Amino acid sequence: MLFTELGLSEPILRAVSERGYTEPTPIQAQAIPVVLSGRDLLAGAQTGTGKTAGFTLPILQLLSTSTKTMPAKAPIRALVLIPTRELAAQVEESVRDYGKHLKLNSMTMIGGVNINPQISRLRTRVDILVATPGRLLDHLQQKTVDLSHVEILVLDEADRMLDMGFIRDIKKILAILPKQRQNLLFSATFSDEIKALADGLLNNPALIEVARRNATAELITQKIYPVDRERKRALLTQLIKEHNWFQVLVFTRTKHGANNLAEHLNKEGISAMAIHGNKSQSARTRALAEFKTGTLQVLCATDIAARGIDISELPHVVNFELPNVAEDYVHRIGRTGRAGSEGEASSLVCIDEHKLLHDIERLIKREIPVVQVPGFEPDPRIKAEPILNGQNRGQGGGGRGQGRGQSAPRSGGQARSGGAPKPAGSKPASGNGAGRGAAPVLHRTGGRGR
Repeated sequence: MLFTELGLSEPILRAVSERGYTEPTPIQAQAIPVVLSGRDLLAGAQTGTGKTAGFTLPILQLLSTSTKTMPAKAPIRALVLIPTRELAAQVEESVRDYGKHLKLNSMTMIGGVNINPQISRLRTRVDILVATPGRLLDHLQQKTVDLSHVEILVLDEADRMLDMGFIRDIKKILAILPKQRQNLLFSATFSDEIKALADGLLNNPALIEVARRNATAELITQKIYPVDRERKRALLTQLIKEHNWFQVLVFTRTKHGANNLAEHLNKEGISAMAIHGNKSQSARTRALAEFKTGTLQVLCATDIAARGIDISELPHVVNFELPNVAEDYVHRIGRTGRAGSEGEASSLVCIDEHKLLHDIERLIKREIPVVQVPGFEPDPRIKAEPILNGQNRGQGGGGRGQGRGQSAPRSGGQARSGGAPKPAGSKPASGNGAGRGAAPVLHRTGGRGR
């Protein structure tokens, strides 16, 4: 199928062609006709599937060809709610790129920046508003934004919005919007909370699911590097230098860990910056811009900050620390191997994380190949330390290990994956990847995956 077969207007097709696209992705091929028909939509699609164009293109088409009589002052007609500032900026950039030949205007409304320029911008024509929930509520409370003429609502990355605690904000916004409107909800997963939100929001929606839940892309080469917790930074430094990796997105569990790691890499002559919620918006924007252009070699990020990073052909993702929740592994490595490009996802795994690794392999239904780097073999004398509140005991020192003060798992107290792994010598349980007791278990593949 080609974009020309989807019923889009010539100015939109011209903009799509200028970006080098001729064939829609599966989510675009299915979503665009549904949105153009005026139906509500519930779409299951992970980042990297092309979902942004899946709703941006038909919204531009509907607004540009509408024959509805508009008030004298052009109102906001489409509202796109986004969980993170970075993703909001990227979505609005897509709106501008695809709508460059149309007489439609858009703006980004995010927190972390001065509100006054946004207030001034709202006094001009804004057809499509891309906003994060918190800052939109600020404007609503100050009565600086009018949503009474919104015709189309998009909730993008709805699962992450719920994870980040935006559900109350979203419900406040929904209560203000016109009852008669088209609703589009996109989510990587369909939890009970998402289903409940969809039931209350959508009217007889079309259901599209293009990515199997918790599937990992076949184009992503996944590797496990066993290493002691104290030597992770040295191993990461060696891998980056030895293989000349560029555009490396490295995940840490915490903001503090991201800062420490970026500082260490810079001292080793590797250009790196951290991106997380405590950074100013200008610092986050600059880091992301430098990373996209390739002038910044490594970006150290927490899960929430990285959610908004959408870079085509990103070659390397590194899990400096495995996530406490197995599903987040899928989201993390899904930032590479996009749009037909190959990518590599590497995880540095110490003895404390064997249970987390087992949970991940059980989720994705495959064993991840192990690569042992000479000189970094785990010391069998080191015992596992339970990851309590996201932190290993004994890692409190600012320079030791992979950073202190790691974040708590979402469910509180103990990490969801349970306590310490089995001691060395325990009889392995049956099943995929089970029985990871101590470092030697990780040598099951004999170096397979080099």
